[in-house]
Amino acid sequence: MGPALLGGTVVLDLSHVYNGPYATFLMAAAGAEIIKIEPPQGEHLRLRTVATEPRLPFAMLNAGKRSLKLDLKPHAGREILLRLVDCADVLVENYAPGVMDKLGLGAAALQERNPRLIYASSTGYGADGPYRDYLAMDLSVQAMSGVMSATGNPGEPPLKCGPAVCDFFAGVHLFGGIVAALHERTRTGRGRKVEVSMMEAAYFSLASNLGMVYAQPGVPYTRTGNRQGGLSICPYNVYEAKDGYIAIIVNNDRHWRSLARAFGHEALADDPRFELNASRVERMDEVDTIVASWTRPRPKQEIFELLHEHHVPAAPVRDLSEIVQDPHLHARGALRWVDHPQYGRIPAAASPLRFDGEASVPDRPSVPLGADSRAVLREKLGLDDAELRSLEDDGVI
Repeated sequence: MGPALLGGTVVLDLSHVYNGPYATFLMAAAGAEIIKIEPPQGEHLRLRTVATEPRLPFAMLNAGKRSLKLDLKPHAGREILLRLVDCADVLVENYAPGVMDKLGLGAAALQERNPRLIYASSTGYGADGPYRDYLAMDLSVQAMSGVMSATGNPGEPPLKCGPAVCDFFAGVHLFGGIVAALHERTRTGRGRKVEVSMMEAAYFSLASNLGMVYAQPGVPYTRTGNRQGGLSICPYNVYEAKDGYIAIIVNNDRHWRSLARAFGHEALADDPRFELNASRVERMDEVDTIVASWTRPRPKQEIFELLHEHHVPAAPVRDLSEIVQDPHLHARGALRWVDHPQYGRIPAAASPLRFDGEASVPDRPSVPLGADSRAVLREKLGLDDAELRSLEDDGVI
């Protein structure tokens, strides 16, 4: 049994790829019943079969969900969705703006049918505004939002962030909006539409970078590489070690003194050129050269342990193969190895949201396309075998 926090909440999940499915994964991990409604060919993420990206992303995001294969183009398919809406609490979609309205399944139509329904929509740029109809994927939203402009080294081309940050920022915000709307409904008895724009969800992550822009009006923003986005803290960088790299952040002057003493440079700890952060920022290149000379001869784990003893924020740069084996994540249950019936042995990820006394990993792995179609329609709509066979014969389910 999963957690009971959202127990009894029925969610129709029409979303695909990352941002909507992550929001509904968080709901599944909190105990909601998620009915994932996919087109006959399956959602986009399920279809990715290239060797460089096997099915782990789909398995990660769709654990704990039931799968209903449903073609919304014919009238019979839309009628099934409308009947499911009658008994649902939430509908989640991340189609382009206007797609659901063209099918007659937009927020206004569905909430007229079920006034208690929370209609949750995630788009690239929003349901209105000049950018409404721009095509949006994580890469394009990183470019449009300024995230890409802020990523990379000075004087070099912009880079995308390695992770799909805009998709997952949007997913977290969408989850929060849905839960807030469910809370409101306990008082009012009515649902509402919840909308999240990927571009808007990413904006607050640029706080340090924007701070530098507004501190220097008229000065073009320069990418800062691994330095702090506002260039207001020093040292703050990734430094070469004997066997890799280590990230070191000196967040205050006390950290600087501890860093210098950890490496045996007592004189520099109180050197007036470096003792205050403002002075270090003015001499950023010099400070980075000094710190790199301390780290370069030493292994990264040794540096990390040394700085941990001296209470200096630092961490070795680790690769992804280390992360999936990480003993801390496995000890906390954030990751656990499972034998997936379709994909073999995989690291199953838990919800980052921890509720005391409740499990955070959905018990059920992701399932094949349409695995629950018959069961869902029997339970929710009371369809019998003859009706189900007719819908299958017509290609509706």
